[in-house]
Amino acid sequence: MELHDVWFVLIAVLWIGYFFLEGFDFGVGILTGLLARDRTERRVLINTIGPVWDGNEVWLITAGGATFAAFPEWYATLFSGFYLPLLVILLCLIVRGVAFEYRAKRPGERWQRNWESALFWTSLVSAFLWGVIFGNIVRGVKIDRNMEYVGGIGDLLNPYALLGGLVTLTLFTFHGTVFTVLKTVGDIRERARRLALVLGLVTAVLALAFLLWTQAAHGDDTSLVALIVAVLALLAALAANQAGRDGWAFALSGLTVVAAVAMLFLTLFPEVMPSLLNADWSLTVTNASLTPYTLKIMTWCAGIATPIILIYQAWTYWVFRNRIGTQHIAPDTAH
Repeated sequence: MELHDVWFVLIAVLWIGYFFLEGFDFGVGILTGLLARDRTERRVLINTIGPVWDGNEVWLITAGGATFAAFPEWYATLFSGFYLPLLVILLCLIVRGVAFEYRAKRPGERWQRNWESALFWTSLVSAFLWGVIFGNIVRGVKIDRNMEYVGGIGDLLNPYALLGGLVTLTLFTFHGTVFTVLKTVGDIRERARRLALVLGLVTAVLALAFLLWTQAAHGDDTSLVALIVAVLALLAALAANQAGRDGWAFALSGLTVVAAVAMLFLTLFPEVMPSLLNADWSLTVTNASLTPYTLKIMTWCAGIATPIILIYQAWTYWVFRNRIGTQHIAPDTAH
C-alpha cells in the first residue's frame, strides 16, 4: 500500500471518529429543544456532554489539518468550492462553543434561554450541513482541468446531497438520544428511550434510501458490506434500546455511524473528489497528494502523536462516565 493510500485511510478514520463523537454531541444539543421540558432538564442534557464536547471537535481540526498536509489539492478544492456551507458550520461551532461557556454566566432567564436556543439551532444546522457536504463529495462536483471548483451554491443543493443531510441529522439525533439514555436517570431517561424508537425508525428509512442510492451509483462489494453492517447495526441498536441494554444500544448506534461513513469513503477511493465535468479531471489520492518523502515524515509524526491523543480522550470519558439526573442539579444552578 502506497503512503497516499495510507493517508486516505487515516483521514477516513479521523472523519469517522469525528462523526462518532460529535454525532451524539450534536444529537444532545438538538435534544435540548426536542426532549427537555424545562430548564433543569436542559441543564441535565448539557452536563452529559459538557466535559467532552470540546475534545470531540479536536477530531475535526485533526481531519482538516491532515487533509491540508497530505492532500493539499483536495483541501484547496474542497474549502474553496464548499466555502459557504463550511463557513456556516464554522460559525455554528463558534456560537455553539460560546453557548456552552456563556450560558451560566448570568442568572437571567432570557439570557440563558437565548444561549440554549443557540445551542439547539447550531447543533441542528451543523448536523444537516455535514451530510450535504459529504453527499456532494461522494456524488461529485463540477471540477475543471485545473482542479478548481467551477459550480455554484445551487449545485450543492441537489436531491442526493439534501437526502444525505437529512440522514446525518436524524442519525446524529438518534445517536444523541441513545447516549442520553445511557448517561441519565429518571423520567428524562425513559422519555429519551421512547423517542429513540421513533427517531431510529425514521433514520432507518432515510438511511436505507440514501445508502442504497449510494451503492447503486458508486458502490462495489466492499461498500455493500459496509451498507449491510450499517443497516443491521441500526436495527440492533433499536432492539437493544427497547430491551434496556443501554451500553449495547449506544455501541451499536455508534457502529451505524462508523459503517455508514466508512461506506462513503469506500465508494470514493481511489478518488477524493470526483468531477462531474470529466472523469479525467477528478481528484485522486495520486494527483492530489504531496510527495512520498513528505508523507513519510508525516506518518512518523502521526504514529507518535495519535496514540497519546486517543489515550487522553479515553481517560476523559472514563472520568466522566457516571449518569446524571435532575436530582443532581442544585437549585442555585438549575437556571
